[in-house]
Amino acid sequence: MTFIYPTETFDHQGKTILIPVVSTANVGQLAVDLIIASLALERIAIFAPEYCVPVVGAREGGRPGITTPLELYGSADASFVVVQQRSPVLKAKKQEYTDALFTFIKASKFGAVLFISGMDLLNRTDAQMMTATYQLVPPNAPSLESSPLKTLLTLPIPVYTSPTDARSALPTIPGGGLTRRLLASVPPGWAIPTASILQFVLEGDNRADAGFLASVVTKVVGVDVAQWRQPGSWTDGLFGTPHDQTLYG
Repeated sequence: MTFIYPTETFDHQGKTILIPVVSTANVGQLAVDLIIASLALERIAIFAPEYCVPVVGAREGGRPGITTPLELYGSADASFVVVQQRSPVLKAKKQEYTDALFTFIKASKFGAVLFISGMDLLNRTDAQMMTATYQLVPPNAPSLESSPLKTLLTLPIPVYTSPTDARSALPTIPGGGLTRRLLASVPPGWAIPTASILQFVLEGDNRADAGFLASVVTKVVGVDVAQWRQPGSWTDGLFGTPHDQTLYG
């Protein structure tokens, strides 16, 4: 089965791939929206849609064609590409999608992989009150030293742990969607540096959370963004259409 359908000729080799995971508050997807809009990244491929809950829509800025559940964005001069996921993976397809994703990453010869996920703030411990953002490296992944993700070793981003999983190779990630499964599924002998950025959030208006998370992610990959640009779709329908004010007298 074909996993990816390029819409542009593009060389992925050596680039970092940023992958948001459908999770608490969709903060990963919102952060990626900001990165795509602010850096004017273009759609370069779509992924096989059968892994996800079906969804289609208009494209950003009135571009021709339709938006699909899984798309890939990038530009020739950027050191990374970005996946955007607009609907969750189907329950029966979780492992099949995970395996296909890692096969694609390996075949494309990416230089590094960074998963981006939200976590449920209500599960934060007292020791985790000082910061909202954490990092986690899967046990099968190689060292981040001398990799595109080496900045993670010097930034003040604590390693995420869970007191309920002290003996587990990977901690539970409350509200993290497929994040734990993805990290646990890194194949044996995996040679591509892989890590995740996790952020505690509450469901609500998460635009500020997304801006903070996007800033952390771009810092990790070595990109400075002076000002975040919100995509037009945020204005038109991020939280649905406004209520008819006559309902309130």
